[in-house]
Amino acid sequence: MSFESLGLRAELLRAVSEQGYSEPTPIQKQGIPPVLEGRDLMGGAQTGTGKTAGFTLPLLQRLMASGAPGKGRRPIRALILTPTRELAAQVAESVQTYGKYLPLRSTVIFGGVSINPQKQTLRNGVDILVATPGRLLDHVSQDTVDLSKVEILVLDEADRMLDMGFIRDIRKLLTLLPKQKQTLFFSATFSDDIKRLSNDLLKAPALVEVARRNTAAESVTQVVHPVDKKRKRELLSHLIGTNNWKQVLVFNRTKHGANKLAKQLDSDGINSAAIHGNKSQGARTKALADFKSGKVRVLVATDIAARGLDISQLPHVVNFELPHVAEDYVHRIGRTGRAGNEGEAMSLVCVDELDLLKGIERLIKRDIPKVVVGDFAPDPSIKAEPINKGRGSKPGNASRGSRKQVMQQRRGAQPPPNASKNSRSKRNVGQSHQRGR
Repeated sequence: MSFESLGLRAELLRAVSEQGYSEPTPIQKQGIPPVLEGRDLMGGAQTGTGKTAGFTLPLLQRLMASGAPGKGRRPIRALILTPTRELAAQVAESVQTYGKYLPLRSTVIFGGVSINPQKQTLRNGVDILVATPGRLLDHVSQDTVDLSKVEILVLDEADRMLDMGFIRDIRKLLTLLPKQKQTLFFSATFSDDIKRLSNDLLKAPALVEVARRNTAAESVTQVVHPVDKKRKRELLSHLIGTNNWKQVLVFNRTKHGANKLAKQLDSDGINSAAIHGNKSQGARTKALADFKSGKVRVLVATDIAARGLDISQLPHVVNFELPHVAEDYVHRIGRTGRAGNEGEAMSLVCVDELDLLKGIERLIKRDIPKVVVGDFAPDPSIKAEPINKGRGSKPGNASRGSRKQVMQQRRGAQPPPNASKNSRSKRNVGQSHQRGR
């Protein structure tokens, strides 16, 4: 099947061809036709499978079919919500890339940067708005955005929207949208919560799922390297140096831990940078750009900051620490092995994390091979300690993780970027949206 056979406009086909794509991916083959028909959609695919183009291309075509933009101020006709700033920026780039030959305007709004230029752009009028929930609610509270003419709503990474506590914000925004609209869900996994939400918001949706639920991409080779906690950084430096890895994304559970590890790797002669919610948007953008260009060899990230990172042909992902929530493992390793490329995902696992590892293996329904590297075999005399000791967690529950506790910890640890206490209290929409700004 070709893109031409999907019935896309010549302008879209030209833009797709210029990007070097000739055949649609499975999510695009199955998802584009029902969207073009005007149906609601639940689309599930592992990251890197082309799902962004899977909704961007038919969205652009639908907007053109319902009428080319006229003169005067343009109403927002399509709204795309994403959970993180980085993902919002990448989706907005895709909209511009594929819509370059169409007379449609688009923009992206997120927090961590000045709101005033965004206000001016919105005043000038745009057809397509890509936004994070928090910053969009900021504009709503200041009457700088009108969502009453939206024809198409897209929730990208819908599962993570719920995980990050955006459900109240999403429901508040939905009250500002027309009842008659086309709604598209795109998600890496289909949780039970997502399916329940879809029953409320979607009307007879087409269901497109090209990856099994909560499974890791098959193009990713997974391995566990058992090691004592105190030797993890030494092992990571050894793996990077011995194998001459040029581009490595490393996951850490905490912002402090990410900063500390990046500094330690720098001291080992490995150019590294950390990316997390406490970093300014400028620092996050620079770190990602330096990583993509090769100036930075290792990017150490927390789960929140790394969600939505789109790094083409990223060869290596390392779990320096396993996540508390097993589903996050699937999202982490989905950063590699994208768009048909092969990738490696390594997890450095100490005795304290064995329960977490068991939970991950139960989720993905497979045992991950365990390989001891050189003389880094763990000391058998070291006994496990509860990872969440002192935080109210029970050691035996770590494999699944209390999602409520984890999300509370995440939200409580994230500062509100560029927002005053007074403005937050006036909105009275809860604290959960601040992380998406």
